[in-house]
Amino acid sequence: MQRFFLVIISVIVIAAVNFAQENTASEDSIEVTVIDSYVTPEIPHTFLLTFFSSSDCKSKVIIDKKYEYKVSDSLTVNHSVKIDLTGLSFKKKSVPFVIMVQDSLGKVFRSDNYEFDLPSEVKVQSESNFLLLCLFGGAVFALPSPDYVSTDNGNYFSLTKEIPIVSFRSANFNYPFGYFSAEYSYIFKAQDKNFFRLGYKQLIDVPDIQYISPGIDWFTNFKGFNGISAELSIGWIKIFSTFTIYTRYRFNIKPSDSSSKFHEFSIGLYSSFFSVYF
Repeated sequence: MQRFFLVIISVIVIAAVNFAQENTASEDSIEVTVIDSYVTPEIPHTFLLTFFSSSDCKSKVIIDKKYEYKVSDSLTVNHSVKIDLTGLSFKKKSVPFVIMVQDSLGKVFRSDNYEFDLPSEVKVQSESNFLLLCLFGGAVFALPSPDYVSTDNGNYFSLTKEIPIVSFRSANFNYPFGYFSAEYSYIFKAQDKNFFRLGYKQLIDVPDIQYISPGIDWFTNFKGFNGISAELSIGWIKIFSTFTIYTRYRFNIKPSDSSSKFHEFSIGLYSSFFSVYF
């Protein structure tokens, strides 16, 4: 019986000691409360982090387990930092981070795990050989689009290259709201071979496909043949999370000469990767 009581007392003592240690650890720990953690849509994309600590401490943040930045060099309860993400690579759109804090005695505490989301236009590393993927993407982006040109004088083959210059962000769509573009076309064997265009395209989300895009352009051949174009593009399939295969019909006319009208049918790849965003 005495042994039984000794065992019970031992268990109670051990439990009391553990409870006291847990309470002491809880009292000594520093709690972190995150107020803001997001990436600005403007370029350069910047990670903004603001948080409070339960007592004065120094702090730093570790992003994606590999990028470490100081937040507060002196003891404080208010912490904030702005981190330029230019040149950093991530494997996912949701990027994990943790906050490390150090009290006046040098004890270090780790926060819970948090995440911030990258803007839709920010590219992530989807393959181990990221440089090869970039080179391949650049080569694909440089490819011109084949066109079929129909005029009153005959039908021709053409190559054209459109570059989105300025794009406007959309809050609820993974494409821009719209964009201004520059385009050069070369029509083989036609009397007027070279055309340059400036235009605006609107992108409209459509279920089951990527988008439809009405647009209007001004064009010139630099020899007096100036006119306007109306077009409609349909984005069908996205590849490599960067390019979208589209088809387009475009009607071109010189306002002062209705006989100069011609039609274009084309297929190409759309990407806003090199565009300036607003």
